[in-house]
Amino acid sequence: MIETKLILDAKNYVNSILMPLENFYYHQYEHALDVMHRASYLWEKEWLNSEDVEMIALAWLFHDTWFTIQYDANEFIWAKIARNYLKSKLYPENKIDIIERIILATDPFYTIPKDIYESIIKDADLDNLWRDDFFDKWEKLKMELETIKKIKIKDPDWHHSSLDFLWKHKYYTKTQEIERWLKKTENAEMLKQLIKEEWSVVIQPNY
Repeated sequence: MIETKLILDAKNYVNSILMPLENFYYHQYEHALDVMHRASYLWEKEWLNSEDVEMIALAWLFHDTWFTIQYDANEFIWAKIARNYLKSKLYPENKIDIIERIILATDPFYTIPKDIYESIIKDADLDNLWRDDFFDKWEKLKMELETIKKIKIKDPDWHHSSLDFLWKHKYYTKTQEIERWLKKTENAEMLKQLIKEEWSVVIQPNY
């Protein structure tokens, strides 16, 4: 993907508002770039219109900026930050509307993408579920939740919920399904083994 001046400016802007956030071990600027890179790859593999790349890349960059305002109940904030920034750059209103819609599709309760744009961002946003760095990334998410919400999540509970989430999550593009299915299976089996080991410790008799 060729990065236009607007994309480069947007990267600097997103970095400037995400970088100062403390205790965000998972939802960092690196995650925004990670999503953008995977989404760009999916975009090319799905043979989409190259004229739309800039517009979609902007949606990918801004998709997690809502953390700068509040952690929960924040779906409407994601798109507002992008809209305000892009309006200041005199970006076309019709394209801002599309970007806003794509960002809102990353809501985890939004389960039926309307088009390929929304399908790609949903697959890219959770791409680490199906990668070698899944356990590292998911541990950082656990740390983030514990810190922000001031709670303690027990490892067995976290592994159970992670396995449940992994199996319930769907692929929305053919490319993601083909390329990530095997690693998804491997990660699920590793989680099962962790849960089995934790359970065996719990039921060990005390002598």
